[in-house]
Amino acid sequence: MTLSSHQAHVILDRAEAKARELGLSVVVAVLDGGAHLKAFHRMDGAVLASVDIAIRKASTAVLFQANSEDVWEYCKPGAPAQGLQLTNGGLATFGGGIPLRAADQSIVGALGISGGSVSQDVEVAQAAHAAFETERN
Repeated sequence: MTLSSHQAHVILDRAEAKARELGLSVVVAVLDGGAHLKAFHRMDGAVLASVDIAIRKASTAVLFQANSEDVWEYCKPGAPAQGLQLTNGGLATFGGGIPLRAADQSIVGALGISGGSVSQDVEVAQAAHAAFETERN
């Protein structure tokens, strides 16, 4: 399975709906399995810095096949790979990036959200991910 444009837009739409529900303006980045931009949306009012952050969260998730915040355990001070966050053009090792998996659990891409607090970004990301899961099935 590859990530379709339709699936990417389902993610964008659900992320925006959840962000609006929370009173947020966010940036949503959807990457394919090769970490290339598939779809992107910056809501009106979302801060410019969130563009890079959303893309980096998605990139972190697809490159490590894990939620972006899970990578922090490997690169935090005293961890086995301290400084890992400086690789691959810079990672975002906090919440808001989630890998996208096919039914066979292979990675087909990732999504990244930025614009709210970390916990708000995670909430929006989880809603967008759930919409992808529903669409995938």
